[in-house]
Amino acid sequence: MSDSDRGTARPRRADARRNAETLLDAAAAVFVASGVNAPMRDIAAEAGVGTATIYRHFPTRADLIIAVYQHQVESLAEAGTDLLATSPTPYAALGEWIGRFVDFVITKQGLATVLQSDDPCYDPLHSYFLDRLVPVCTRLLDAAAEAGEIHAGQDAYELMRGVGGLCAGAGDNPRYDARRLVGLLIAGLRRPR
Repeated sequence: MSDSDRGTARPRRADARRNAETLLDAAAAVFVASGVNAPMRDIAAEAGVGTATIYRHFPTRADLIIAVYQHQVESLAEAGTDLLATSPTPYAALGEWIGRFVDFVITKQGLATVLQSDDPCYDPLHSYFLDRLVPVCTRLLDAAAEAGEIHAGQDAYELMRGVGGLCAGAGDNPRYDARRLVGLLIAGLRRPR
């Protein structure tokens, strides 16, 4: 159970939050490389901690998997606003955000088996993903359209599904370059100058 689920729990200390984020990043990397059933000792080694530290933060593998997924969704959601504020143009912000979305989708593929399992603890994650990320993508698309950089009326959900499909298309083909294909997709949104 996370602090936000507890409602009245004390906020985590800054170092405890950093440690948890380090564990989540390490777990995501191991999940991509070895799958979600990788030994906890591999995650601990990637994070530079002992396995007891993992279990202190995440008592079960399911807790860790859910936390990794939510951490990545939240990071991606927060990035949208930051990129709009710091990128030279809204289109540049959109392109950078979509690049990060590709990273997320690739990591999510490492989680795909468990997320599609019959375990009901994972059921709310897809709605969580849509609720957090579709509005961010919509805001980026709208900003780029208002700036006259892309054609107006783009659907965020459709774009995200398209990107996800391109990322999933690789299969076992080492020559398949999802990033290049997604780049072509995003370039196709541009209005001619």
